[in-house]
Amino acid sequence: MTKQRHGIDGFIPRRADGARGSRDTHSLEEIEQASHPARPEVGIARKGLSPVKNDDLNASLREIELDDKSEDLGKKGKKRKKPQSKKRRIIKWSIIGVIAILLIVGGWLAYKLMNASDSVFEGNIFGLAKNQPLKEDKNGRSNILLLGTSEDDPGHGGAYLTDSMMIVSIHQKNKTIDMFSIPRDLYVQYGRACNSGYEGKINEFFNCVNDDWDTKNKSAEKERLTETRKFVGDIFDLDVQYAVHVNNTVIKEAVDAVGGVDVDIQGSNGDPGVYDRNFDWRCNYECYFVKYDNGVHHLDGEHALFLAMARGDVRPTYGLGNSNFDREKNQQKIIVSLKEKAVSTGTLTDITKITKLIDALGHNLRTNFDTSEIRTLMDVASETKSEDIKTISLFDGDSAVVTSGDYNGASVVMPSAGIFDYSQIRTFIAKKFTSDPVKREAANITVLNASGTEGVAAAEAEKLEAQGFTVSNVDNAEEGSYGDIEVYQVGKGMSATKQKLESIYGVTVKTDKPPVPVNGDTNFIVIFGKAPMTNE
Repeated sequence: MTKQRHGIDGFIPRRADGARGSRDTHSLEEIEQASHPARPEVGIARKGLSPVKNDDLNASLREIELDDKSEDLGKKGKKRKKPQSKKRRIIKWSIIGVIAILLIVGGWLAYKLMNASDSVFEGNIFGLAKNQPLKEDKNGRSNILLLGTSEDDPGHGGAYLTDSMMIVSIHQKNKTIDMFSIPRDLYVQYGRACNSGYEGKINEFFNCVNDDWDTKNKSAEKERLTETRKFVGDIFDLDVQYAVHVNNTVIKEAVDAVGGVDVDIQGSNGDPGVYDRNFDWRCNYECYFVKYDNGVHHLDGEHALFLAMARGDVRPTYGLGNSNFDREKNQQKIIVSLKEKAVSTGTLTDITKITKLIDALGHNLRTNFDTSEIRTLMDVASETKSEDIKTISLFDGDSAVVTSGDYNGASVVMPSAGIFDYSQIRTFIAKKFTSDPVKREAANITVLNASGTEGVAAAEAEKLEAQGFTVSNVDNAEEGSYGDIEVYQVGKGMSATKQKLESIYGVTVKTDKPPVPVNGDTNFIVIFGKAPMTNE
């Protein structure tokens, strides 16, 4: 085997046949000449020496020269980055600064919310990322028991009594809210021994469950909320899924956090406004905490709190002639106004207001809502229009289902149907909260018997009531000529009731004048001229 010969500087000499190596088929010189036929031959110039003509060496040098030029062209051909202008640098760092601020603020709010959620809600902070639907009853409603105490008010007598009690009913699909206040003096049977015995005013029950008010003892608070919402639910025949416990401070701080609320204040019984000196001792009677003409007033937290507490029990006073019932109305107005302000754009975009609102809730509110349900609750609150928030009164008008009076030597509130008889109250609430449009319309129906067969009207009235109708009068019809079944409507509206009566009896409801006398509150008259066929 012939050894391979080496030339100077490590270059391999060309073989006799002109090839440089077994893998080369053409010399670099041939390739270069093919690419640049007119290119002059390049040699090596040294001081005092003539150019050396060596094909291998020249070819190698040309190769090095080409590489150097290519590198130089690459460096020169690459587009040089222009230095940023001062304006661009300012914009860049401004954006970075804004992002940093947002991250800091977001982290601060997350920290505040995490602390608040741990105290206020069940579950953990990660639940806030979810959007869990609220629990519902058979009518698609989520019912919340709102309880207010005054343990944060030094020297307040009966601080642990729930002097403020309210049911807030949310229909999360229809985006409607109904609410009614529970009279704090409603006389009830506790089913256990309490301070006043086995029966007394409903506002005592919450404190009767247990008396452990250590804010760190969450289990004691949970027990009170669970037992009280079940107790209230049984009285009103409602599935109360949630309970919220607040104190006086939460009202004051929450109202201040959103910048105050606007409340339409109206004196009761035709009075020109509302006046109550019960709280003016705080300023040595040199100011008025509750004194307003009829109309809309902007209230800060302190004045909203005292209006929510005012019931005209200390003279001089006016505009609160219905005592607790007037106070309950004002509480409802404050809550509605606070809701409107809390979900307004001005509040949601104000970091200071949001932080204060979180603090107010975190320090003074307890509930059994899970963190995973909060986003749903906030969505419903923000999407529900003011006109779709209805307040219901158990006391007002001809439909009052509670009344005040004396029982066992005490002034109390009791059902209009009689002490401990909640049937009328339950029916009234069921009509307001039902998803059945016929029950919601609660049209008054008079059923008359003209068949000559005894008991027809009474039997048919029971059938109608079983189907959700409200039968207000059952009697015999005056003598006359009637069809087998005739149905008349007095007035307009009540379309659901009209359609259902037509469907049941297979007749068209008449809108002309009925052939019998009509009571003032009657909406429909059903006359049986013939006894209906039975399935017996």
